[in-house]
Parts: sequence; C-alpha cells; structure tokens
Amino acid sequence: MIYSLPFVSKEERAVLFAHRPRQSEAISAEEIAKQWKIPFRSCRSDTEIDNACEIYILTGGGILSHECLSGKRILNAHPGIIPNCRGLDAFKWAILEDKPLGVSLHYIDTEVDCGEVVAIQPTSIYPSDSLQTLARRHYENEIAMLANFELYLQNPKNPFADIAFCKSAKRMQPLEEREMIEHFNTYKEKMCEE
Repeated sequence: MIYSLPFVSKEERAVLFAHRPRQSEAISAEEIAKQWKIPFRSCRSDTEIDNACEIYILTGGGILSHECLSGKRILNAHPGIIPNCRGLDAFKWAILEDKPLGVSLHYIDTEVDCGEVVAIQPTSIYPSDSLQTLARRHYENEIAMLANFELYLQNPKNPFADIAFCKSAKRMQPLEEREMIEHFNTYKEKMCEE
C-alpha cells in the first residue's frame, strides 16, 4: 500500500550547490503505484494513515506528527551518519565539518534523526570525484537502502556504532555552503587517505 500525503511546494531556495534532485520534478506516487499495481491511498494528513502495516517506509517526507508515529514502525533513509550528522543538509555538513559520509537506515521516533539505527552504508569517495559525482552516488545509496530495506533488516550493519552524538543541523546558509564547496577537495583528499 502506498499512502500519499499532499505535496507541499515550498518557495525555491537559492543554493550554490543542489545535492539532491528537485522533488517537484519527480513522477507522482500515484502514477508509480498505478504502473506497479500497488494499492494507493491519498491522505489529507498523516493522521489518516492507519496502523495496518508491519513496517512503513518514508520516502521524501517532512516531520511526522506524534499521532502518526504512535503504534507504527517507520523506516527512513537519512543522508548522514546518525547520530553524528543529523538534520538538514547532512551531505553538505559532513563535508564542511570533515565527518564521514554515509546513509543511515533508521526507525523514526519523536526526536529528529535519533531513532534506532538498522544499518549504515558508507558512501565511497574516490580521488576523481567532483562534488556532483559524489552527491549523485550518495543519493543513489539512499534510494538503494530504501529499496533493499528487507535485506538490511535481516542483516543489520553499523560500522559507526561508536560515533559521537551531535546536535541536529539546520539548513546550510550561503556563506557556509560557499565554505563547503571551497573545502571539498581538502575533504576528499583527507577521506581518500583514511
């Protein structure tokens, strides 16, 4: 079953580097459901999502209400290593702050990016990477983790189990983003050496 909440188009933010595809340019969930003959239910709010499923997969959503979370096991792929790189723009913050890069498959709870980690998939970094190629591979890792969630549930792995807990990050501002872009080659060299 696919439960679909209304797409809320946000004002386009000016960014120096777009590290993810625009959701507004994606195929609709309803069209995907129809193509694959998956039952589809359009919901006005997350409180309309029943507790009928054993596991739910969140694909591109915001913060869910406490009422929606109650009684559900909801998996999410976060583009950062939890609990070290939480919140928004995790890919960019990892580069700016010299943190390892990876995707976390985790259960959602009431705290932002703090739920139980099922698995972490490090994102490989190559000497020839550009910021664009690395961002694309990182995003593809996110999609792959969601698509293969059952394999990770059967075979959990977390090579970063002892990583430091950090506070949840806010959206990266243009000045910080400029610093991240300028820092990329240094970051890449450092991470390729490790």
